[in-house]
Amino acid sequence: MTSEQPETRASDAERERVAERLREAMAEGRLDMDEFEERLGAALQARTHGELAPLVRDLPAPGTTADLVSGARSTAGSAVGSGGDAGWADRVGGGEPTSTGGFAFWSGFSRKGTWTVGRTFTGAVFQAGGEIDLREARFTDRDVVIRCVAIMGGIDVVVPPGMHVQVNGFGFMGGFDQVGGGEVDPGAPRVVVTGFALMGGVGVKRKLREADRLRLKEERKRLKLEKKAERKQL
Repeated sequence: MTSEQPETRASDAERERVAERLREAMAEGRLDMDEFEERLGAALQARTHGELAPLVRDLPAPGTTADLVSGARSTAGSAVGSGGDAGWADRVGGGEPTSTGGFAFWSGFSRKGTWTVGRTFTGAVFQAGGEIDLREARFTDRDVVIRCVAIMGGIDVVVPPGMHVQVNGFGFMGGFDQVGGGEVDPGAPRVVVTGFALMGGVGVKRKLREADRLRLKEERKRLKLEKKAERKQL
């Protein structure tokens, strides 16, 4: 990345390469979970090489890590992969929506955990907040439209890595955050986030599922134990 001009636009492939280096660093114990998630989110949303470069500047160059670590890369990659989720076939198609919308006035609404999303979901807030978490959700259809209206308030849409997301909402004295690209899981839902924000905002964030967080945590523990055993043998 450093050989490119800082303001040169980054491609999806370049964002994914940086994300992969961050995953390796997480598996090696160089980054803790909070640092990994923070940097991964920034990498997926980066628009230029100048935004990507600082995320891996303090990490070793590819190919310089120990054989023990390189042998664990495929395990870590399969744990997170592009989304850490190979079970989309069991989560897409069939079933009735458990919720088709959420509204909040001077308060808040939340849809998260295991719930079923229909082809459309509408969230509206007025001087309030809303959360639409799709990481553990099931989907009646592969194509989903999330309509958000935020007036002097905010709505967060949380999606896992590997899900195809398109953001095309409009903001007036407010805005819609664009989610970064990256590799899309085969069979993953296609989600369109649209709507309107007035003196408010709609944010789309990529976060790991809790099961993937735990899997990475266990992988890091295993690597530390193996390294410790290797040092004793030496």
